[in-house]
Amino acid sequence: MQKQWLSLMVTAAISSSVLVGCGSNDSDNSSVVVPTPKSIEVKKIGRFETNLFDEGASEIPAFDAISKRTFVVNAKLKTVQVLDLADPSNPKLLNSIDIADLGGSVNSVAVYQGVVALAIESSNKQANGKVAFYKAQDLSRISVVEVGALPDMLTFSPNGKLVVVANEGEPNDDYSVDPVGSVSVIDVSDLTKPIVRSAGFAQFNNQIDSLRNQGIRIFGKNASVAQDLEPEYVTVSSDSKTAWVTLQENNAIAEVDLVNASITALRPLGYKDHSKTGAGLDASDKDGKIDIKTWPILGMYQPDAIGNYQVAGQTYLVMSNEGDARTYGDFAEETRSKDLVLDPAVFTATLCGGNCQDENLLGRLNVTNTLGFSTNAEGQKVYSKLYSFGARSFSIRKPDGTLVFDSGDQLEQLASSKHEGTFNASHDDNKLDSRSDNKGIEPEGLALGQLGNKTFAFVGLERDSGIAVYDISNPTAPTLAQYVSTRDFTQDVKTSAAGDLAPEGLVFVPAAQSPNGKPLLIVGYEVSGSTVIYQIDQQF
Repeated sequence: MQKQWLSLMVTAAISSSVLVGCGSNDSDNSSVVVPTPKSIEVKKIGRFETNLFDEGASEIPAFDAISKRTFVVNAKLKTVQVLDLADPSNPKLLNSIDIADLGGSVNSVAVYQGVVALAIESSNKQANGKVAFYKAQDLSRISVVEVGALPDMLTFSPNGKLVVVANEGEPNDDYSVDPVGSVSVIDVSDLTKPIVRSAGFAQFNNQIDSLRNQGIRIFGKNASVAQDLEPEYVTVSSDSKTAWVTLQENNAIAEVDLVNASITALRPLGYKDHSKTGAGLDASDKDGKIDIKTWPILGMYQPDAIGNYQVAGQTYLVMSNEGDARTYGDFAEETRSKDLVLDPAVFTATLCGGNCQDENLLGRLNVTNTLGFSTNAEGQKVYSKLYSFGARSFSIRKPDGTLVFDSGDQLEQLASSKHEGTFNASHDDNKLDSRSDNKGIEPEGLALGQLGNKTFAFVGLERDSGIAVYDISNPTAPTLAQYVSTRDFTQDVKTSAAGDLAPEGLVFVPAAQSPNGKPLLIVGYEVSGSTVIYQIDQQF
């Protein structure tokens, strides 16, 4: 009976057209004409609250159209909570999936046509993790397979035949154990016996100097290339043959051949020049004001979430440029620019509008100590370039890494116009400027949605707690469609009255799969521990 059910589910998965959070979909319903809206309005219609503040109680959501259920990772409880979404305006807790017998915490969840996949780290984070499969309808476990160390994110391929897993492989606290990063490619044609293949990076170990020269950061303590590369997030092409994986700390992406389960390319993402008009940022958390302007610094893009879509047959990658630094024991790359020795011929008072290392200028900005220096005769590191973490933007690129569009300082400018008195507050305080020195509004989560012949990007701003909605139908010239925020900066962040804080995971649900026949956006808010259902109203 189980095999019969599985056969039916796989058949349904292959024949159905699904648009997932990463923006990939089948085209089997090409005969169905979906009207294109002139404009859209994203509005909150439902909310589920865990009442757990800053505990990661609502991180990554996934939606199953068959059971009308949403599955939400609750890191605090080490479970996946199951919400009834038959009425999206009134989500109700039905049950939880308990993985206590499988290891540590759940890091990610994905759903495809009645099947739920969970990425589960080991209780020893440096050991191999697991992926477990469940039936969405009754939550019974189907199978469990072993994958690489610290499976951080997973997704189904558009055709439903594969699950692709980013295994981050982080070191332990003192860097004495550093597992390799990898990408697991799981064949789920028979869900009772999934087949796991591993795509690793060992082939690049003898190319460390070349990769560094290209701009790929390989800088871990005594780490090989395979150990240093840390897969973060995955998106799969519409034909289910290729995946692209963000390597956040490395400021790069990897291309994966899913047919052969192999890494075919590593692509550096380069650096954002914050000295150019339209690419400014607010660099100080001590000046007590909004001061978005150009600076003589470079930003490492370091994307977290990634999605893909097509325009005129060309695939484009969309990335949220969050930024991240490594700190393990005595290995800490993050430092303030005031604590470095800067080259006075480069960092002049004219260039900075005063002493560059003043706390009201660049002195407080967090930068990496691993790039931009030379060593003088006294053995002192002298920095002629400063590299900050993240680009405070979202970007669109071609698969070869070519930059097509970057939002520049639009997201910070947007946040400053919406929250003047609390600009760059963190997700756990209401203090003006508190994050200006450290990644700012911090774009992290991402979902792509197709409405008619338009594609929209929903970009979660972790610290600001807002969601920027862009029409990206023209990849070279995206336009802002809406800014959405349910946060109340006048309220104590530790109370429900503060609203929804720190969007982590976002999922787009097309109208054809929605319980109420309207497109939905489901968002897990990490700090407030809430899951919010937004309805997307279209104006034609």
